[in-house]
Amino acid sequence: MGLAAAEAQFHVLAVDDSVIDRKLIEMLLKKTSYHVTTVDSGSKALEFLGWNEGNSDEAIFSPKNNQEVEVNLIITDYCMPGMTGYDLLKKIKESAVLRDIPVVIMSSENVPSRINRCLEEGAEEFFLKPVRLADVNKLKPHIMKTMGKETQNHENQDNDEEIVETEIQSQSQSQSQPQQTPQSNTNNNKRKSMDEGLSPDRTRPRYNNGLTVMSN
Repeated sequence: MGLAAAEAQFHVLAVDDSVIDRKLIEMLLKKTSYHVTTVDSGSKALEFLGWNEGNSDEAIFSPKNNQEVEVNLIITDYCMPGMTGYDLLKKIKESAVLRDIPVVIMSSENVPSRINRCLEEGAEEFFLKPVRLADVNKLKPHIMKTMGKETQNHENQDNDEEIVETEIQSQSQSQSQPQQTPQSNTNNNKRKSMDEGLSPDRTRPRYNNGLTVMSN
C-alpha cells in the first residue's frame, strides 16, 4: 500500500465558520490525501461526533447515517460565534470517549496568551491563518502518535486477558486432580506393612509330627 493510500484512511474533521477558510483547509487536506468532513460551527462538530449534553461519554457516530465514524483529527478555527474553538477543545478533552482525538487550533490573530491557553488545554498545534501546506504536513505525526497509543492499549488488554485465562485454566486443573483422603492413606500404610512382613527370606511353617517348625 502506497503512502497516499495509507493517508487516505485518515479522517479529519475541519471546523470553521468562514466559507473561504473552510474551503481552503478542505483543499489542502484533500491534496495530501486525507478524508475530510467540514462543518461551520463547534456545535455541529459535536453533533457529528455524537456528543450528548447529558452524557459526555457518548459514542462516536454520524447522525446522517447512524453508522460509526472514526475521526482521527479535528482542526478548528478559534474565533467562531457561539462556541469558540477553545470551547470546543475543552469539551473534546473533557470527554472520556473523545479526549484522545488530536485537536489543532487555527486563528488569524497572533495572540500569545491565546496560543498558550490552547496548548495548555491539550491542543497539539496552533496554526496562524492562512493555513499553508507546510502546516498540514505537521498533522500526520499527531495522528500516528494517537494510533500508536491505541495499538499499545489493545496489546496490553490482550495480554491481560491471556494472563486471566491462564490463571483460570491452572485453577481448573488443580481442582480436577484427585486428592488422597486420610482413609486412603491408612489403607496404603496397612498394605505396605503386610508386604514388608512377607519378605522373600521367610518360608511358610512346616508341620512335623504335630510340631510347628519355622524354617529361616
